[in-house]
Amino acid sequence: MTAQIIDGRALARTVRREVEQRVVALAADGVVPGLAVVLAGDDPASQVYVRNKAKMAARVGIDARTIRLPAEVSAGDLLGVVERLNADDTVHGILVQLPLPAGISAAEASTILRAIDPAKDVDGLHPASLGQLVAGEAGFVACTPSGCMRMLRAHGVPLEGRRAVVIGRSTIVGKPMALLLLAANATVTVCHSRTVDLAARVREADVVIAAVGRPRLVRGDWVKPGAAVIDVGINRGDDGKLVGDVHFDEVSQVAGHLSPVPGGVGPMTIAYLLHNVSLAAARRLGGA
Repeated sequence: MTAQIIDGRALARTVRREVEQRVVALAADGVVPGLAVVLAGDDPASQVYVRNKAKMAARVGIDARTIRLPAEVSAGDLLGVVERLNADDTVHGILVQLPLPAGISAAEASTILRAIDPAKDVDGLHPASLGQLVAGEAGFVACTPSGCMRMLRAHGVPLEGRRAVVIGRSTIVGKPMALLLLAANATVTVCHSRTVDLAARVREADVVIAAVGRPRLVRGDWVKPGAAVIDVGINRGDDGKLVGDVHFDEVSQVAGHLSPVPGGVGPMTIAYLLHNVSLAAARRLGGA
């Protein structure tokens, strides 16, 4: 068996076209969706991520602005920036790029993220957004899990009644991913660093979401023949190339569907950030 490769780049283009249509409709009502990205420090990866987000936002008609702050910025000053953006009616979505500088403690970072107005929480990581997801209410869903669900739906992967394994329990991916699969009536197991016999748990799954940040962790003999495997991981291999949490060469010979790295989940994450910004603007207008 050779897996059908899930092309995240092509599907992201579809999502961006949907966003463009919503942006055009909003423009007819005099609204331009606005995204503000707060970038503190000079982390190279963050610089690239923010640049890519701004470029994609501009392509679909979203007004993206980047607030650049020095690495020495205080937590108080960062909090003040977030509060000013909360009060700015031209900003519909706020994203504080992580990681924050080393001088910002974990507790301070949590306070800053919690200060974002939930109506502008386009990252879907505010406790209010996560609570709405748990309750099955309309809110903002984290972008990566949203992208993963779209990938599964677009390829007709059945979820109802199927066994799904999520490897990783982060608030950014693992936990919201499990909740979305549960809402789709899958039977969900969340695995992590303390899971006993991880390979055996993965072999039981019809759907596998690998989001743990360990290069090529999931091997071919871990995967049930025909299973759908979504690789969220982004790691540097020994040769410096990007690799996922899944051993692509092995798993592609067993799985029914498989997302690659790069070109899989990454483009979908940015596409769903844009989706959330346009949705925030529409909700402000009362149209969604």
